[in-house]
Amino acid sequence: MDFLNAIVALSNFVLIPAMAYGSQLALGALGVTLIYGILRFSNFAHGDTMAFGTMATILFTWWFQSMGLHLGPLPTALIALPFGIMVTMVLVLFTDRVVYRFYRVQKAKPVILVIVSIGVMFIMNGFVRFIIGPGDQRFADGERFIISARNFKELTGLREGLAIKTTQGITVVTAVIVVIALFWFLNRSRTGKSMRAYSDNEDLALLSGINPDRVVMVTWLLVAALATIAGVLYGLDKSFKPFTYFQLLLPIFASAIVGGLGNPLGAIAGGFIIAFSEVFITYAWKKVLGYILPESLEPSSLVQFLSTDYKFAVSFVILLIVLLFRPTGLFRGKSV
Repeated sequence: MDFLNAIVALSNFVLIPAMAYGSQLALGALGVTLIYGILRFSNFAHGDTMAFGTMATILFTWWFQSMGLHLGPLPTALIALPFGIMVTMVLVLFTDRVVYRFYRVQKAKPVILVIVSIGVMFIMNGFVRFIIGPGDQRFADGERFIISARNFKELTGLREGLAIKTTQGITVVTAVIVVIALFWFLNRSRTGKSMRAYSDNEDLALLSGINPDRVVMVTWLLVAALATIAGVLYGLDKSFKPFTYFQLLLPIFASAIVGGLGNPLGAIAGGFIIAFSEVFITYAWKKVLGYILPESLEPSSLVQFLSTDYKFAVSFVILLIVLLFRPTGLFRGKSV
């Protein structure tokens, strides 16, 4: 019985949260890796693109809620999400046309585009804060739990109650659907094959008649969709605060680099590696060990390797180790 309680506690505080967080990081890292693999620069404005897409979705959510629109047990934000994606698509296409296109035509070095993206990041961050404010914005509604701890205890008779939030379930299911759709698009559709060819060899792709402007446009549209979905899922699961998405840039880039920057499969693997590492290292293991170990060996301290305040430091350390010993990532990067 104690072993089952330990499994439930581990699932409740480590496995399920890490799975949801990993899904969010994977979707964010996919956007970063698409930009790097196809447009050949690291887009530091990606976190604030997520913030903008989430903000747009929140504004539509509030509007729909004021009109009485809802999805019953599911969050109203799911209705607003397509509208948030469309607004974000307009923003990134506008940004590309006004800013990035000039440097692309000039054949600017990738480091120049990185610096430009940092400027875009600060402008986006200020814009989002100006519109929705710098504080926390909660927009989740509907049923809070798929399984509540109280109901689980009543059903099983265990001391520990398993709680699975609706937003965690939605995050994992949505991530699976989005990843399947993206890989189908990249591997089966004509446009997706053109994007892969352009990524592998730009000159040869141009000689083959591939339209570079179309490839760039589709890439930005995909990135806008991925950024908005990732941002909204993160906001529903936690809460929305513009500066949080700026902070998320480190674990997102760490996910992309650990997996292999430019490799979509690597981005997904990297997202889960970073998420599980952060949660495992910052979790206080006292409760789980208390169930497993004999009473005489039960720990008196929290058995926590690092405080949750140092969660992002875990991402940084993993990133540093990978850059030192395997710069191309677990999967070889620089290809889509």
